[in-house]
Amino acid sequence: MAEDLIIIGSGPAGLTAAIYTAREDFKPLVITGLSSGGQLLLTTKVENYPAFPDGIDGPELVESMRKQAEKFGARFANEDVVDIDFSSKPIKIKTSSGEYEANAVIIATGASAKWLGIPSEQKYIGKGISGCATCDAPFFKGKNVVVVGGGDTAMEDSLFLTKFVESVTIVHRRGEFRASKIMQGRVLSNPKIKVIWDSEVAEVLGNGKVTGVKIKNVKSGEVTEMNVDGVFVAIGYAPNTKFLQGKLKLDEQGYIITKDEVLTDIEGVFVAGDVSDRKYRQAITAAGSGSKAALEARAYIQELNYEKKG
Repeated sequence: MAEDLIIIGSGPAGLTAAIYTAREDFKPLVITGLSSGGQLLLTTKVENYPAFPDGIDGPELVESMRKQAEKFGARFANEDVVDIDFSSKPIKIKTSSGEYEANAVIIATGASAKWLGIPSEQKYIGKGISGCATCDAPFFKGKNVVVVGGGDTAMEDSLFLTKFVESVTIVHRRGEFRASKIMQGRVLSNPKIKVIWDSEVAEVLGNGKVTGVKIKNVKSGEVTEMNVDGVFVAIGYAPNTKFLQGKLKLDEQGYIITKDEVLTDIEGVFVAGDVSDRKYRQAITAAGSGSKAALEARAYIQELNYEKKG
């Protein structure tokens, strides 16, 4: 028998959708993904989520959301979705270990920060390495930090960081930025920002937390060390939509194209969170879109059940 609603994803968007729909007794099934919880799991402290004046650890916030959803009757399957068929109803969902059917689906698989891919990097994520300047900048007040990247995101992050840090050093592997001219102008004229061109971060140094980086010039091969307190990786985000290619309308970067924020061009398929949000990427905006998707899904399922009874 098909589920009324399956939610794919278990970050703030998916869990908020689960809380809303479970509270109305839809008993949603949440397919969490094998690495459940979203990007909040990489955040040691969340200080800008309402109702937590002293802040809350990212994993703790996710766990609280999940418990709240479970309290109202949401169920969880710790699996990855590998394929989905929207061509007939009910919708067919294939996971890493089974198959499900659903009358409605909310896709909330999020987006993942692109990382540098160096061995020392993963050890220090959340301990001085961040993929979100707007989330973590206040933790680096008066510190010296590095930003890696050369696009608009790197420019925006660098300018934002100057409100908090002592200095920003942008490390860019090319001899010119890819960012818009206006953003470049703002960065290059800011006295708190300097740029190291034609270079890459080869290694992150630390002793439990970040203490410095090794920077390699890609032309000469010369390696230098630099003392810093933080590294902000700003080379972009990748929406988690590989399983949706050819199934839903995606933009050139892979984000789901929506209408009215959470609706797709397929009846009964809704979207929430960073999987369609290339701009804000905040826990609170993801949670807000999760509630919107839940309300749209509720109306759709109620109408569907009414038609069946009729």
